[in-house]
Amino acid sequence: MDWPVREGVFELGDLALHRGGTLPGARIAWKAHGALSPARDNLVLYPTSYGAQHPDLEWLIGPQGVLDPTRWCVVIPNMFAGGLSSSPSNTPSWPRLVTAWDNVGAQRRLLAEVFDVTRVHAVYGWSMGAQQAYHWAAAFPDAVSCIVVNCGSARTAVHNRVFLKGMMAVLEAAPEYDGTALFSAQPAAALRAFGRLYAGWALSQDFYRAGLHLSALKAPDLDTFLRTDWEERFARRAAADLLAQMRSWEAGDIADDPRYGGDLARALAAIEARVLLMPSATDLYFRVADNEAELPHLRHGTLTPIPSIWGHRAGNPVANPEDAAFLRHHVRAFLEG
Repeated sequence: MDWPVREGVFELGDLALHRGGTLPGARIAWKAHGALSPARDNLVLYPTSYGAQHPDLEWLIGPQGVLDPTRWCVVIPNMFAGGLSSSPSNTPSWPRLVTAWDNVGAQRRLLAEVFDVTRVHAVYGWSMGAQQAYHWAAAFPDAVSCIVVNCGSARTAVHNRVFLKGMMAVLEAAPEYDGTALFSAQPAAALRAFGRLYAGWALSQDFYRAGLHLSALKAPDLDTFLRTDWEERFARRAAADLLAQMRSWEAGDIADDPRYGGDLARALAAIEARVLLMPSATDLYFRVADNEAELPHLRHGTLTPIPSIWGHRAGNPVANPEDAAFLRHHVRAFLEG
């Protein structure tokens, strides 16, 4: 790499949680690409997404990528319950709910105490990372200049919650589940069902109709695709981590704070940052309509849908050059705006 890279683990101590309870011995595993400017005004925070760890997201960092580490200092904090930061798989006493509010509060401490940065240039996120970007702007209106909400929303929609509740029920029905948060062993059968169900939501009907799982993703047949791209993908993660992150996803709501009293319009109006909303035209989780409803309440909002049939994965187009080029063009222009 032709840019500086460093990584570490930030110890937070016992962390009081937004919805009550405590996360004991909380810690954030992080990695940074690029150097801070003398004015310390070029930091871009890049939170992780559902089931992802920082190596899964680094593909878009590079001089010709979406995030240029020769221009920005890109810091990736691994989300709680992702397996690297504090997670059910590495923390014996796991609370039932850790929220996006808890993640962004911990991330702000990370930036202040490790990087000596109290105001970030941008928060860029896809999916649950986009939820965190939105929470950053609502939680710390004077601490972020702009956010990129890539396939995300300010509040998890009811239809999205229906999907999440169904997926959580699959894991909670496993005989290995302890009834609260953990599993006595990996629930192999439940994870197989979990992966196959997920495949029907993460990619659009049009994607499958066009046969892109065979042509673009090189699977020889549908069953192989479901096994290699979905069953094996989720089998790499602890079931307890997947369940905990889904609970956080379902609870996503930037208005869930005494300042806003559950009033989403009020929370959106309080955001001072410039906001780039980039939903996928065919996303089944975070619909264009969700962002269209948010846009009128934002002071400085821009809506730029990704014209793609790749569903939710249009926002993480590691195997999709056309959508990657679209993302690169619009995000780069916005960050420099």
